[in-house]
Amino acid sequence: MSTTNQTSNSSNYDAEQIQVLEGLEPVRKRPGMYIGSTGPRGLHHLVYEVVDNSIDEALAGYCTHIEIDLNADGSVSVTDDGRGIPTDIHPRTKKSALETVMTVLHAGGKFGGGGYKVSGGLHGVGISVVNALSEWVQVTVWRKDKVHTQRYERGKPITDLETKDNDTGHSTGTSVSFLPDNQIFTETTEFDYNLLSNRLRELAYLNAGVKITFTDKRVTPEREETYCYEGGIKEYVTYMTREKEVLHQDIIYTSGEKNGVQVEVALQWCIDAYSDTILGFANNIRTIDGGTHLEGLKTVLTRTLNNIGRKRNKIKENDSNLGGENVREGLTAVISVKVPDPEFEGQTKTKLGNSEVRGIVDSLVGEALNEYLEFNPHVADSIIEKAIQAFKAAEAARRARELVRRKSVLESSPLPGKLADCSSRDPAESEIFLVEGDSAGGSAKQGRDRRFQAILPLRGKILNIEKTDDAKIYKNNEIQSLITALGLGIKGDEFDASQLRYHHIVIMTDADVDGAHIRTLLLTFFYRYQRELVEQGYIYIACPPLYKLERGKNHFYCYSDRELQQKIAEFPPNANYNIQRFKGLGEMMPEQLWDTTMNPETRMMKRVEIEDAAEADRIFTVLMGDRVAPRREFIETHGPRLNLTELDV
Repeated sequence: MSTTNQTSNSSNYDAEQIQVLEGLEPVRKRPGMYIGSTGPRGLHHLVYEVVDNSIDEALAGYCTHIEIDLNADGSVSVTDDGRGIPTDIHPRTKKSALETVMTVLHAGGKFGGGGYKVSGGLHGVGISVVNALSEWVQVTVWRKDKVHTQRYERGKPITDLETKDNDTGHSTGTSVSFLPDNQIFTETTEFDYNLLSNRLRELAYLNAGVKITFTDKRVTPEREETYCYEGGIKEYVTYMTREKEVLHQDIIYTSGEKNGVQVEVALQWCIDAYSDTILGFANNIRTIDGGTHLEGLKTVLTRTLNNIGRKRNKIKENDSNLGGENVREGLTAVISVKVPDPEFEGQTKTKLGNSEVRGIVDSLVGEALNEYLEFNPHVADSIIEKAIQAFKAAEAARRARELVRRKSVLESSPLPGKLADCSSRDPAESEIFLVEGDSAGGSAKQGRDRRFQAILPLRGKILNIEKTDDAKIYKNNEIQSLITALGLGIKGDEFDASQLRYHHIVIMTDADVDGAHIRTLLLTFFYRYQRELVEQGYIYIACPPLYKLERGKNHFYCYSDRELQQKIAEFPPNANYNIQRFKGLGEMMPEQLWDTTMNPETRMMKRVEIEDAAEADRIFTVLMGDRVAPRREFIETHGPRLNLTELDV
């Protein structure tokens, strides 16, 4: 540990406030330990780490504009107007603070040195890990009327820190440009614009007033978007509910600080929603596994609405209290906390562990919510009446679930008769293919490897979960078959991964409109009622070929029109060839289906991932909800430039 100046004011951001914990050598050897993976997720994490440093400057009150550029050469540049990384000599390393931050793991202004009050980032490893995993990094710092530059390659400085007079127009700030190393990221080094834009938009919502400009210079003309939301998370909730019918126009909002912990909450209930969407963030990091801030919010919502319901005589003296799931039905909420010393559980920081946050959220939100509902009794009545309806529906659903349980595998009843099970009893190697109809089911049953592949044919289209109450859902034969075959609990909150019979649940439907509809209905069921299956990566989509292209004794399978045309273009001029269009899986011979779609050695499959929960929630509402106008607008906007697979996945 280096000595730190604990009494210094945070605006005096200099080398003494940079602490050094350990060296950088392990990062290139075991990159997955630091960024999770060397696939697309880890690649994009590099950008988030650099942007997080700029956001931390914004949280500290020194940065108002962040620019992110995807450059034509495959590199990324992140530029901010913060204070600039310190460039004076570090007392322990005897190198510049900039070089220390860039080349030493766990070196940064986030470890009690007074540089930052709260911060996100990956435990401060961010910028040095980005440096270690990049082919090159170029850093420019504008600070104290000087401009400082230094270049690094694979984590090592190849130039000295160069300092010149600042005549650039930038008064203060930092710019980091980096090219991911293809020796590390062997799968891809290409950045996904939509993935990055979703995260940057999210950061702009979470940090009201910060302007984020995102430019893609890889395309002509350049694509540029700017995100800046003075309303912060209130605007985020408006964005998420814009396709829904709201129960009350005003968003219930509160912000406060207690014992150094800052809390912001925005709430809005919707009439046409039967589940809740609650996004939790701690220091700008999405806590997908929950934590104490979400526990505090759920507790205070349940207690407050029960108290007000009794005070307003909506809940009678002898009635049971409303449950948390009843109170939250139809709720869209964002809770964002900023914690000086966050305790995150797990390497990927997806669950907040600070016990003190639970009580702070409870007291701050409880006070504000009580006050709002006292002054807006009509809103209180509407929310409580919806919760009472949810309670009654839940009781009906409970009775329906009991009926299913008595028939289900959980009570040792036989598996569905139409299930062709596999012989393996190891869920980790077992796969189940959900196919439409008996024709495709027949081909799949004959073509599969019976040792580890099971087939469940589904008749017709399952219920549209988005428009159906729980009681009907559990009485539906196809849903019962799904629940029984997979070994699921009835409701998402009963999910137990140890009971899951297959770790690959593959939706395999025809490449036509009906197939796309069935796929979307199944995805809606999993997303709304068994979301943990999606979040833990158990759901996949099979990619059968659209065409078989034959020329002489050779044949090729093509999975898109573009691939077909590219293959034809490789043939000599005037060559004879034959194209077979597969309209359905039932048209394929069992051997063809195995070779193209089911054989782990040769098939293509997409794992369903929900990177942006808010956008996923909105799209399911648009595509599967009651309102026709937003669905028509979505299809008119996206239909011409998206193929059906992209639209539904």
